[in-house]
Amino acid sequence: MTIKVLIVDDSPVMRLVLREIIDGAPDLKVVGTAPDPIEAREQIKLLEPDVLTLDVEMPKMNGIDFLRRLMKLRPMPVVMISTLTEQGSQTTLEALELGAVDFVPKPAGSSMEALLQGAEDIRDKIRGAHGARVRALRSEAPPSAPAKSAQPAKAPPPVLAAPRFDPGRLVAIGASTGGTEAIKEVLVRFPAEMPGIVIVQHMPETFTGSFARRLDSLCRIRVKEAEHDERILPGTAYLAPGHSHLSVRRIGGVYMTELSRGEPVNRHRPAVDVLFNSVAAVAGAHAVGVLLTGMGKDGARGMLEMRRAGAWNIAQDQASCVVYGMPREAVALGAADEVLPLTDIAARVVARLSAAERPALRSSRG
Repeated sequence: MTIKVLIVDDSPVMRLVLREIIDGAPDLKVVGTAPDPIEAREQIKLLEPDVLTLDVEMPKMNGIDFLRRLMKLRPMPVVMISTLTEQGSQTTLEALELGAVDFVPKPAGSSMEALLQGAEDIRDKIRGAHGARVRALRSEAPPSAPAKSAQPAKAPPPVLAAPRFDPGRLVAIGASTGGTEAIKEVLVRFPAEMPGIVIVQHMPETFTGSFARRLDSLCRIRVKEAEHDERILPGTAYLAPGHSHLSVRRIGGVYMTELSRGEPVNRHRPAVDVLFNSVAAVAGAHAVGVLLTGMGKDGARGMLEMRRAGAWNIAQDQASCVVYGMPREAVALGAADEVLPLTDIAARVVARLSAAERPALRSSRG
């Protein structure tokens, strides 16, 4: 089956390069291009594409406004083309909230060399978007980055009232395609008293800082971009920066972060497997692992190592995933103790961490 793609971008050069990249794969075909959303609307009706690539800054209507209307009236898989800037990253996060499946970082200026070098990644994103679960936008996405001092009703109430956690507990979360919204759904439900949390989300380095600040503005816990060699504190989530692998080491009874610019693992840096393998080694049965929506297999084998070390692991179920790739691989390996809908994961993590369910070392279970 050939995936039909419509390119929406006001740059003739960008349209040409994207067409070359997309048509270079036998299973992908550009069926049309449009320089603005007005023409794109007519092309969608005429050509019925499977996937849309959408620029942000365009004449007549910007990409975000068009995406908002599209996801209300005719939901379809969309891959955003976003600039590698602070403003670009904030706009991208808004697009993902509105229902875009993924994004392609757009090089600054007229040089397209970086885009061509990432051709296979772009093709994979389009393939992933085609298989994604897309939902209609029922209401406006929440406004960007409200202050922590805003009304607490902006976020859901904590799932447990002041639970008591054993010392030494640790939560490790991995995600990819669709993960920004999935991670947010989990973290906003956590109470402020949570043990330390370490997270890998596949994102470029120019985006992870904005993502961490966005989460921090919405959650009761503190969320920050991880730095090298910092102590992992209770009530804090540490997001791997887009340029480095994040792993955990232990000095005495203290967990510490460790960043590395080593080779990509499963084509990713940061990689979920790197994080999960380190958590298996240092936290063992004191850890809870969570693998959320994402394309590919990153995190599956690391989660299996966590389970063999005695950790309790939760995989997101197929029905609630945008792309059921990484969790499916973990389930197939026997790495998950539970498979749950996204909305149930936070409560189950808290339950497993609480003193009522103390960790117990278990034997290896293949």
